[in-house]
Amino acid sequence: MIEVRNIHKTFGENHVLKGISTLFEPGKTNLIIGQSGSGKTVFLKSLLGLHQPDEGEILYSNRVYSEMSEDLKRNLRQEMGMVFQGSALFDSMTVVENVMFPLKMFSSMSESEMKDRADLVLKRVNLKDAHHRLPAEISGGMQKRVAIARAIVNKPKYLFCDEPNSGLDPKTAIVIDNLIHEITVEYDITTVINTHDMNSVMEIGEKIVFLKDGHKAWEGSNKEIFKTDNEAVTNFVYSSELFKKVRQMYLEERN
Repeated sequence: MIEVRNIHKTFGENHVLKGISTLFEPGKTNLIIGQSGSGKTVFLKSLLGLHQPDEGEILYSNRVYSEMSEDLKRNLRQEMGMVFQGSALFDSMTVVENVMFPLKMFSSMSESEMKDRADLVLKRVNLKDAHHRLPAEISGGMQKRVAIARAIVNKPKYLFCDEPNSGLDPKTAIVIDNLIHEITVEYDITTVINTHDMNSVMEIGEKIVFLKDGHKAWEGSNKEIFKTDNEAVTNFVYSSELFKKVRQMYLEERN
């Protein structure tokens, strides 16, 4: 669980985060959405500990980050997994070497134990025959699976995903969404996803935090988002004709 209490973040005269409070629960896919410039990236980096809020607190399983010693912060970082927007795989490493990298950094496993663990998570993301291929030799969707495998190889309590569907075709994006959701539930991870993808919102948005101009303008589930009269949310979510039609169908079914 991650609890955010009234955090503010300013860069010079730019007040980016303005009193955001929310709760991200384990076993659920928690999504952060909003227009460019709304504060999503700074918020995600604050959750990762890359930015220290000027005011407010962030708690990880009831542990206040700002009160932790450097050793405890280092331990917390080992409890975090990250899926980067562009996968961020090492080009010169094979798939299995990429997945083993966090184990070499943070674990005391033997080489054979690391290979066994990497093999297990690669099987979990349905990549059984790509171990010795380089990232350039596999598709974008497969690269994303490798990134997910690397993110969960250390059995994290917290999983962060920055635009995990970026650059993927719609069909592959749905597969990646479902995989992240399955892993979240299976391992009871607190997963936080920064996304522009409205399909992700509809498919796996169990908790959605909508940011606007640095404020939390709305929060709820993918079912509740159809019901809201919050103008900022409806203007953002239903900017496309497709989602306007989906919402209209929902409203007609209710009536």
